[in-house]
Amino acid sequence: MKKLLLTAMCFGLLGTTANADDHERADHFEGEAAESLEQAVTHFTETNRELAKLLAQDELSNADLGTIHELSYTLENALAKIDEELDTMAVDLEELHLGSETLEHERVRTHGVAYLEAARTLTE
Repeated sequence: MKKLLLTAMCFGLLGTTANADDHERADHFEGEAAESLEQAVTHFTETNRELAKLLAQDELSNADLGTIHELSYTLENALAKIDEELDTMAVDLEELHLGSETLEHERVRTHGVAYLEAARTLTE
């Protein structure tokens, strides 16, 4: 649950940076792509560790700021994939819920397994 709340907060922060004019921003980088939820969580975790190390320094050099800028693209990619996967999880959870109300065993099992698989990726 903590990770989900952190993700939601991070997306709120992303929204504030996304509104900056392109001409005011530094060069753009691709960042590491996240093709799956597991990959997104891995990138999110590892890149946050790198960011934390840089921010823990007493002073940040221009090179550090450049590295942080590059890291932010990987984090944005990871959060976008996590957001996409959270939407899928919400659908599976709702299907599980509705299936349990209508006593549809297979619907509950199918969507429950899909939901839990994704949930485990976020919690373990």
